[in-house]
Amino acid sequence: MLLLERKAGERIMVDAGNICITVRQIKGGSVVVGIDAPKTMDIHREEVFKKIYGQGGALGAEQGL
Repeated sequence: MLLLERKAGERIMVDAGNICITVRQIKGGSVVVGIDAPKTMDIHREEVFKKIYGQGGALGAEQGL
């Protein structure tokens, strides 16, 4: 797992710039992020992902979840 520290307004670029994650706001213990990605890519919060794909999904199997 790659860990990055970012401040509000800063971005993380993924997949040669096809995906952009922006830290929109930091409030208390929560971080608000914006994700710009191709419309063909599914993006879900973890709890929604687990309901759709099961407890671990493909990534969970790799990580032993």
